[in-house]
Amino acid sequence: MVEKEMEEKVYKSIIKTIKDTPLEEFYTSGHRTCQGCESALVMRFLAKAAGQRTIVIGATGCMYVANTTYYSTSWIVPWVHTQLGGSGAAALGTAAALRALMRKGKIKQEPINVIAFCGDLGCADMGLSGVSNAMTYDYNLLIVLYDNESSANTDIQETSMTPYGAQTSFSRPGKQRRIMKKRWKKSVVPMIIAGHRNIRYAATMTPAYPLDSINKIKKALAIGGPTFIHSLDPCPKGWDYDPRFSHELGVLAAETGLWPLYEYTDGEIAYNEPTKSIVEGRMKRKPVKEYLEKQGRFSHFTDEDIEHIQRMVDEMYEEWEIPGVMPIKSLNVKISDK
Repeated sequence: MVEKEMEEKVYKSIIKTIKDTPLEEFYTSGHRTCQGCESALVMRFLAKAAGQRTIVIGATGCMYVANTTYYSTSWIVPWVHTQLGGSGAAALGTAAALRALMRKGKIKQEPINVIAFCGDLGCADMGLSGVSNAMTYDYNLLIVLYDNESSANTDIQETSMTPYGAQTSFSRPGKQRRIMKKRWKKSVVPMIIAGHRNIRYAATMTPAYPLDSINKIKKALAIGGPTFIHSLDPCPKGWDYDPRFSHELGVLAAETGLWPLYEYTDGEIAYNEPTKSIVEGRMKRKPVKEYLEKQGRFSHFTDEDIEHIQRMVDEMYEEWEIPGVMPIKSLNVKISDK
């Protein structure tokens, strides 16, 4: 009965068309984000999807600095600033405090959304342990990783989210070594769902697909428990492109297969468009070159570098246990009885 009620709640939360999105804004004008900043759209989407009865927690990062101008803020809902690596602890403490206050009759028993947002350094690197800890409890909270693939707040330093070969202030190409960043981008959502069995919902998104993004946030809040969303946010400053191409790059990231869009619900993976069409063979992935050549951070790439990334993406969809999601290859190994 409880599961059926939850399914109905999640189903009712889904928005069919963009015209059905709430008109009221809880993240409004006055912020100082860069022109073409997709992370600002993520903030707007999560506030719009969550509604008024929400507490937002923001870790130090570009989206914290941009939203705190001379003792003012763009947030209409209550929000809290926490330290760079403190998103998980702050979200967990807030959710626990609300539950305790409601249990003791100090405040009204009602759904209050707790959403923490953190950048790739504050979530996937420095803050990862705190986020993982928050995911092990049964409190209702959502953590959103807004990923612009660098430490954009402090002059574009390299993080574990920075793509292979990308130029940052810590990985500038030179005459002796053209490729300074040789690590592949970390897959955070698979880490979350594989390592935390109590997680009922996790997803990837990019604000280039507004309806998909808003619905994933609404689903995460409706399903309850600790939930997680990883958003890829094109960044004109860090990626070195004209701000008018932010939307185009978000779409290309998905259509080239570099950024698979999917959601994990109660143990099952469901792909979202255009990734769904790619996996099912109804749509051919675009060459990664179309995505890479539009960004100055890859301007030092040779044809061999582009081919290397293309091979890595091909492997994601052709050899992984779950295409584009789980970096595991099944082996038909016979286990000895001895």
